[in-house]
Amino acid sequence: MTSPRDALITGIGLISCLGEGVEAHWEALNRDGGFQPVVDATSFAPWLVHPMTPLELDRQIPKRGDQRQMEPWQRNGVYAAGLALESAGVKGNAELLSRMDMIVAAGGGERDYAVDGAILSALPASADPGAFLNQHLLSDLRPTLFLAQLSNLLAGNISIVHGVVGSSRTFMGEEAAGTDAVRIACARIAATQGELFLVGGSYNAQRPDILLHYEMGQLLWKRDFAGVWERQVEGGGMVLGSVGCFLVIESREHAVSRDATALAHISAIATDRSRRRPGEATANATRQFDAMRHHIDPSHAAVISGAAGIAAATAEETEFMRGLGMPVRATATAFGHSMEPSFPASLALAAMSLSKHRLFAPLETADLEATLATDLRQVLVTSWGHWRGEALAVVETA
Repeated sequence: MTSPRDALITGIGLISCLGEGVEAHWEALNRDGGFQPVVDATSFAPWLVHPMTPLELDRQIPKRGDQRQMEPWQRNGVYAAGLALESAGVKGNAELLSRMDMIVAAGGGERDYAVDGAILSALPASADPGAFLNQHLLSDLRPTLFLAQLSNLLAGNISIVHGVVGSSRTFMGEEAAGTDAVRIACARIAATQGELFLVGGSYNAQRPDILLHYEMGQLLWKRDFAGVWERQVEGGGMVLGSVGCFLVIESREHAVSRDATALAHISAIATDRSRRRPGEATANATRQFDAMRHHIDPSHAAVISGAAGIAAATAEETEFMRGLGMPVRATATAFGHSMEPSFPASLALAAMSLSKHRLFAPLETADLEATLATDLRQVLVTSWGHWRGEALAVVETA
């Protein structure tokens, strides 16, 4: 049964190593001869990265001055936002954009590599490493550098370039920022606190500083490329990917009033977090799924998983999904793990598949990635953060 307050996805803007837009991704995921990952194994060796597809920035960011003052992560986000607005048929519509609310999930910008390199080289020889670190961070880093990296600059640039000038919120917190951005947009629609939302984020994985950050936690995969389900050896690891993804989400009532084409319906969503002691993430996911299982007919449903590839978390999620009895696809195998936009990107793949009434082809040979012989009607989208944060959503045909 439909409701005027249903949260519908009416626009998708997605860019990654697989290309630009929904159709480019669909073609890459269903290529004759099987899926072929796009991986850069040399630029940041020994780490692997899924690089961003080349973009003609003028198509979505027409002013060269705007392009120059943005870092890659901001350009990725602004570009994807423009694609989403185009997809939804609202780009350039000043009346709609004036009351479009925006919820962005974003991290920070790049660091000063020269300063970081000098500090890291000198730190081991310092008599007082703590004092040395504080002194040089205070004296060597330019204050303007920090101001240029602020997370809410992505929302600001989207407002400037595309004219989205309703309310704006920016969330930080890796995968959980993306899941809560979507959850809150759906909750506000249900509560009649908004009709039209632009939701998403962006990530630039082609950064030495971010790779170093996760390598210090021993979280990166450094062997030959393997899919998410194949990395369950010696701790597993992530292959990060540059991704920009924004969704236009609006109430059914609002979509109908402007004759918008609905790609999918987010019928349930839940987010939570745990300390990741054994079984805690599964307990969260089980509780979330029990509350939304009535939306799913397993014979016409699939799972799109945001599993990162970290062995412990991915193994636990794998066992949870085996109990669901539905074919699974891992987005991190397709275009890498992308932190903040990883959940919106998984929702984009779900909506894309539902709009075509079929699941895209398996991405690897793991038994989880079975084919779906029937038409696709529901997708369960998972997000178990690489460290914290568990979320589930059910996306259905609109």
